[in-house]
Amino acid sequence: MFGDVELKSTLVFFLSLPVHLFVCFQVLLQVEICEIEGNIFRLKIDEASPLRARYKVRDVLIKEPSTQRLFVSQNEAGILVLSSVNEDYKLKVTANPFQIELQSKGETVLSMNSNGLLYFEHLQPPPSDRYKDLGLWQEKFGSFLDIKAHGPSSVGMDFSLHAYDHVYGIPQHAEGLLLKNTSDGDAYRLYNLDIFGHKIHDKIGIYGSVPLLLAHKPNRTTGIFWLNSSETLVDISTKAVKTLQGRHGLSGSAAETAKQRAVPLTDVRWMSESGIIDVFLLMGPTAFDIFKQFAQLTGTQALPPLFSLGYHQCRWNYEDEQDVKAVDAGFDEHDIPYDVIWLDIEHTDGKRYFTWDKKKFQNPKKMQEHLRKKKRKLVVIIDPHIKVDPMYTLYSQAKDKGYFVKDRNGKDFEGICWPGSSCYLDFTNPEVRKWYADQFAFKTYKGSTNILFVWNDMNEPSVFKGAELTMQKDAVHYNNWEHREVHNLYGFYQQMATAEGLIKRSSGKERPFVLTRSFFAGSQKYGAVWTGDNTADWSYLKISIPMLLTISMAGISFCGADVGGFIGDPEPELLVRWYQAGAYQPFFRGHSNMESKRREPWLFGEKNTQIIREAIRARYVLLPYLYTLFYRAHTAAEPVMRASFSYPCSKLKFCDQRIRTILPWLCFSQIPVFQRGGTVIPLKTTAGKSTEWMIDTSYELHVALDTEACAIGELYIDDGHSFQYLHKKQFLYRKFTFHNNILSSSCRDESGQYQTTCVVERVIVLGFGQQPTFVTACSKGNDLTSILIQYF
Repeated sequence: MFGDVELKSTLVFFLSLPVHLFVCFQVLLQVEICEIEGNIFRLKIDEASPLRARYKVRDVLIKEPSTQRLFVSQNEAGILVLSSVNEDYKLKVTANPFQIELQSKGETVLSMNSNGLLYFEHLQPPPSDRYKDLGLWQEKFGSFLDIKAHGPSSVGMDFSLHAYDHVYGIPQHAEGLLLKNTSDGDAYRLYNLDIFGHKIHDKIGIYGSVPLLLAHKPNRTTGIFWLNSSETLVDISTKAVKTLQGRHGLSGSAAETAKQRAVPLTDVRWMSESGIIDVFLLMGPTAFDIFKQFAQLTGTQALPPLFSLGYHQCRWNYEDEQDVKAVDAGFDEHDIPYDVIWLDIEHTDGKRYFTWDKKKFQNPKKMQEHLRKKKRKLVVIIDPHIKVDPMYTLYSQAKDKGYFVKDRNGKDFEGICWPGSSCYLDFTNPEVRKWYADQFAFKTYKGSTNILFVWNDMNEPSVFKGAELTMQKDAVHYNNWEHREVHNLYGFYQQMATAEGLIKRSSGKERPFVLTRSFFAGSQKYGAVWTGDNTADWSYLKISIPMLLTISMAGISFCGADVGGFIGDPEPELLVRWYQAGAYQPFFRGHSNMESKRREPWLFGEKNTQIIREAIRARYVLLPYLYTLFYRAHTAAEPVMRASFSYPCSKLKFCDQRIRTILPWLCFSQIPVFQRGGTVIPLKTTAGKSTEWMIDTSYELHVALDTEACAIGELYIDDGHSFQYLHKKQFLYRKFTFHNNILSSSCRDESGQYQTTCVVERVIVLGFGQQPTFVTACSKGNDLTSILIQYF
């Protein structure tokens, strides 16, 4: 099959695959295999001569990856073996039956099509005889008819992960961290949907999709990134296979009598409705290597403005300007820090986005100036559906320019959403995204100021009377692509356009903040996500943690869950516990449905107000550490919120700063906080009214020693809002080291230059074996100075 193979950087060959429709067709497929720098391999399979070009995902990869040369080490009898540049990896390609095996240092890590489940439905026109069965070209969902103009076009392939029985990832599902076997039930579905009050442990897709799966075992983590934006199913089957366990070189009867051992094998089958097979194999070998490899392809988390890491107060809906001022004043009255107040859909003129209700919000600029003086911000909701109203400028302009998604007959697609009859902007079109970004200009978005930021909701897209409450799959987008092919990218593109609009309005100087409900791989480049319409129930508080860990390991560090639960009314204890959990999660927002009772933090009695106040203050004190973690996510792709499997077991030592003083241990008024041994955590000494009030507040360091009495940590500082840290290198990045009873501070990045008046006022050392007799300090060669110490 392979003949004389000549490789530059990519192996290309053709594969004949039978496809069963009315009769058996032989489909000629073009297969490409290449290595990408950084322990990544890519496999692409496409029709060699399709009826029309098949959809290939755009804009998710930050660039087309450059490939490295593979070397042929064997080519005989239908078997081709390729070696990587450093010869650590080998690809064994078998012609008949077609199979690819990826080996690392002689060990098979994964194999592709080892179960023979590769399939590729080729595009074809419907039969000319209209009386023939059209079941393959059209499908009914209740009253909805989905016309497949080019016939069925699904693709799929199986991957076998050798010696793995723990797999994670493929958000978003209301699911535990460890993915379950799907052999006896439904496959995991990746299909962005507006599901109000999603069920827990349901494999249906909800608001976002990242087709990244991680497999983990003690000595290796491996990733599979299936780059496809159509509806995708993932089947997982883990079993034990028996292998011979004995000394190398055993043969004959000796080998037969060698002990057998059970080794896990996990089969993962990916199935997508359309597109091509484009898969990246991330070879780690550590979890942190996987995070970096995925970021190398899709980008790192955007560095958020500092205010967005504070507490956000939201409700559907704060009624009017007076309500906003009253809630804002309530935080000051009860001495609770917060940074942002949010407005839901009722702030607009009849659900027309980029407008204001003229009675409820008569002077939005004045309202924002009031918030600005308090050093706080405003976030407003802007959804993708546009009210059908010829008098509404946004609608009339978009209609005249042809900027809406079309139905299969070429007319503007219309669906029902909050404004009633609505059209949907086609964000897959770069021209539409540019026009949409221009809508955020202050002269265009009347009543907006530079403290106004944006929340993109309902962007799965949500269509109230549509099939599965979303857009029909045969709707048509830019360049004549069907919605089925780009569905999971719709929200990704709206958030992209929104972020670009906020940057553009400041002439590229200020960082944006954009929260989106719908997301895809690469959404981390544009802002934050949250877990959607959760419920005020203990089970939803519990599931929020593995959901956020899963989203984080898929590259999106800036994520959170609505504190208290969006739907229903939390009992006081649940609300308090949710605040205590939310304070230690990346995105921290209290939010509730319009049918829920008001639940500002001071409405549940003084005792509960005090506990919530302390939880929010703990968040603000922790901001230097959190901001530093976001900088690491931005520059090194290290998740802010991390699952414990990311760390080698030998390094999971903890120093608990409270455990000896809390009795009972889970005291309602305290948060059981652990600090990992061997770390230095920078904090602010006190919390302020908002992040801006804390700029000049001094720091303290919490040093938790490991078993060798050592610790390291970092502190990153910049102005918290601009891109000057990039353009002008205006940042300060320090490293702290505790070794041989000496705590030292050094420059982590010499290129950074930033002036701050803040000092380290206090150092707390945890796990010190005995009381020191004296402590001294010096700076830049100055004389030693004795400092005050306390030991307890």
